[in-house]
Amino acid sequence: MQTLEDLTREAITLANGHTVPAQASPLSESVLEVSRQMMICNGCRYCEGFCAVFPAMTRRLEFGASDIHYLANLCHNCGACLHACQYAPPHEFMINVPRAMAEVRKDTYTAYAWPSRFGVLYKNNGAWIAIALAIGLTLFLQMTASFLNGANAQTLDLSNFYSIYPHNMLVSIFLPIFAFVVLSLSLGVHSFLTDIGQATGAQDASTVAIAHASHDALKLKYLDGGHGDGCNNEDDAFSKFRKYFHHLTFYGFMLCLAATSVATLYHYLFSWEAPYVWTSLPKLLGISGGLSLAVGCVGLLVLNMRRHPLHGDPTQKQMDIGFIFLLFLTSTTGLLLAGSHQSSSMPLLLSLHLGSVMALFLTLPYGKFAHGIFRLAALVRFETEKRLPSNLGLSGE
Repeated sequence: MQTLEDLTREAITLANGHTVPAQASPLSESVLEVSRQMMICNGCRYCEGFCAVFPAMTRRLEFGASDIHYLANLCHNCGACLHACQYAPPHEFMINVPRAMAEVRKDTYTAYAWPSRFGVLYKNNGAWIAIALAIGLTLFLQMTASFLNGANAQTLDLSNFYSIYPHNMLVSIFLPIFAFVVLSLSLGVHSFLTDIGQATGAQDASTVAIAHASHDALKLKYLDGGHGDGCNNEDDAFSKFRKYFHHLTFYGFMLCLAATSVATLYHYLFSWEAPYVWTSLPKLLGISGGLSLAVGCVGLLVLNMRRHPLHGDPTQKQMDIGFIFLLFLTSTTGLLLAGSHQSSSMPLLLSLHLGSVMALFLTLPYGKFAHGIFRLAALVRFETEKRLPSNLGLSGE
């Protein structure tokens, strides 16, 4: 019976007309599968204009692990190549680039995560970890609030969050969490760039390359399916809903982050303490961001549950749902909290919101948020690579 390595070498022979020796060191099955598919795609090149993956693919004759990690994080999983491919299932070649790339990306969440054991844990139990963290941190905060305010519960100001949790206490809790997230993501991205640098060369990115990559990432250029009509549904119909909901989620998150940042400046630079009036900038940014984030999360969850399994890796649903759940819980509890002043439910809502935010940030380095940063890094490498005068020095060439 042929092994996956044998099939890979046969596919390389079919695509390029030559044989290649067995790998000097063992590669994971997911990497070998993408390598097999890329060799066949390199012989066909029908999808060359669809997205960044295929132009990057054509610069290579062989595909090592670094090349595959690079290409996998360029893929936006729009599904266009699957529906255009003459070798897609049930053809014997079984070409399904979106799923194969998604399986490699799932492995990169662990490979580049710091600490790596946290990545493994979240990859396998994303939804349950999200729920457990949110509930556990909420209970911890609520018990802390009860302890702090038990003696003077009758005099609490239910319009002021800081009467429940002192400002300095919140800073002492969230600052270490924020520092941990920044450190973890920085180490992960550094590892990723070091890895794909072996495949794309170690050239420093130019300002032009960074600007083009940032533009493409912010507008989600490659969720247009290479033709501008959007992602494919399982019935081959095109839809831009996935792109729209991604935009609502991302920019909603950024608006919420901007609201927190502006409030921080108000507090430390101008000594303007919360709560702020409805027409203040933190309120306007937070409410608009919360609404956008909530709608985007609902849309992404519906699309995720309905999407055909051939379009991605079904084993990632745990991780995807966990991330979406925490984003949605953060946005909705924030919106409810904004309207709960003078309400007896305010302390509990505040604990739930803060617990959700803490759980979200603690899991950011281990799921789709980290992939978003890896994708931007891969796009910068792509823009840098395509500006090279030749392919000399790239992996396999």
